[in-house]
Amino acid sequence: MLRLSELKLPLDHSDADLKAAVCRRLRLEPQQLQGLRLVKRSVDARKPQAIALVYSLDLDLALDARAEARLLKRFAGDPHLRPSPDTTYHPVAIASGPVQRPVVVGAGPCGYFAALLLAQMGFRPLLLERGKAIRERTADTFGFWKGTRAFDPESNAQFGEGGAGTFSDGKLYSQVSEAKPYVRKVLEELVAAGANPEILTLHHPHIGTYKLATVVRGLRRRIEALGGEVRFGARVEGLELAGEDRSVQGLWLAGGERIAARQVVLALGHSARDSFAMLKASGVAMQPKPFAVGLRIEHPQNLIDRARWGGAAGHPRLGPAEYKLVHHCKEPASAGRSVYSFCMCPGGLVVGATSEEGHVVTNGMSQHTRNERNANSGIVVTVELADLLPYGEGPEDPLAGVAFQRHWEARAFAAGGSSYRAPAQRVGDFLAHRPSIGAVQGVEPSYQPGVQFGALDDCLPEFALTAIREALPAFARRIPGFLMDDALLTGVETRTSSPVRLPRDGTTLECCNTPGLYPAGEGAGYAGGILSAAIDGIKVAEQVALAITPPRPQPPGEPGGSACAPA
Repeated sequence: MLRLSELKLPLDHSDADLKAAVCRRLRLEPQQLQGLRLVKRSVDARKPQAIALVYSLDLDLALDARAEARLLKRFAGDPHLRPSPDTTYHPVAIASGPVQRPVVVGAGPCGYFAALLLAQMGFRPLLLERGKAIRERTADTFGFWKGTRAFDPESNAQFGEGGAGTFSDGKLYSQVSEAKPYVRKVLEELVAAGANPEILTLHHPHIGTYKLATVVRGLRRRIEALGGEVRFGARVEGLELAGEDRSVQGLWLAGGERIAARQVVLALGHSARDSFAMLKASGVAMQPKPFAVGLRIEHPQNLIDRARWGGAAGHPRLGPAEYKLVHHCKEPASAGRSVYSFCMCPGGLVVGATSEEGHVVTNGMSQHTRNERNANSGIVVTVELADLLPYGEGPEDPLAGVAFQRHWEARAFAAGGSSYRAPAQRVGDFLAHRPSIGAVQGVEPSYQPGVQFGALDDCLPEFALTAIREALPAFARRIPGFLMDDALLTGVETRTSSPVRLPRDGTTLECCNTPGLYPAGEGAGYAGGILSAAIDGIKVAEQVALAITPPRPQPPGEPGGSACAPA
């Protein structure tokens, strides 16, 4: 097959128009195009008056080898026509006999994909999750949001089956370039577990919260069917290390149970603060890491649709519009910092995402349909290591970022009335340095468990407030209406990424001072979203498998040296 990319057509084209466009582009007769398969579809909205759909297609052509070679030679200078790449994933090892099973800690996307790959290679992993299974976790989380259940520190928007991404938009794209077989492997496994097959072809695929609940159950069933085990309510409270090299010998659970283990994948997630403290006390290598903090902003979704799609807003082939914004600050108080949109949720809700009592944290979430009235996004500011120095126990404290986050989350809790309501302020009032008072006006807040109108000045450090006030007018120049007075800001957004990094070997991916321990995913500082976390889980699972059993022999003609080399 040949792959044709960057083929643009107007919004209202038909299937026949698509086939005709392929034939015109490649100067083919209609009978020479026997079939086509959609690889990717995206939207080009740079000209709102002429929005186009952009296709990448695999073509089945009625051409013999010589005719196909002539076609490729004719388009030799065209980067958008080439043989279709092989994106098949190949496992690096297969278990050859009984082995001590590897342990995976954390049932988020990283942990689940590490466990799934280990199970598929025959290693029968044990996966430990401190929180509850998705059904019980969902009841606890939604009950807390609605005020019908008390906050549970072990079962909430951060902890439990599926990880933090379960109550989100379920975005499946990354700003980091990854090898195509890894990406394809993740997407195909998600579809096999219950995700909509459209994620295989959309340029910006997403799953949605309720769909994610189905998918994580599907992943669990696949792991268990292959001999793996998943245990909930199993919080790891200690490591057993031995020898001069401090290699892992086992784990201790909160209830006192010891689990023998020589290979442990640590997929904790970015909010496992008590686990970070345990690792620090155990002498595991850790470093503070930059991250970002800010606020959630809400606009009417139809305002964003009109700004992005123009007259095509509401077209069934477009759906709710998204945006991605970045501003580099110039004001002296925030010069050099970046302000950017984070986890933008079209047609979504702002939700409570704390994992600790007495703290308020916001996040965004969308269902698969993205049909809520508001669009929301984090507007966040970079936090550098120097900003953390006043919060740590010393200049090298790896948990200074955790202390920083806790400080401002507690301030937000107090500003919201110490009842898990979130402090909120209208954009016009925020820019004018005056508190918002009175009843809801303009954009109706979607935050659950509810908001307390007032001022946000006590909820973030001054550099963040200054940077956001500088960035909002700049964003309005790109999205008309973004600066509407009655748009709503809700605080605080602090869990953009992990505040720590666990250094690991660049080849084996083991912790640099604790053999047998494999830091992975967002919590360890090696991912930033569902897709990248899942891919990191696969990569770590490969190294665990190679540590347990030698690499499989390479079939004749198969390149070596890469876990994902095309066959």
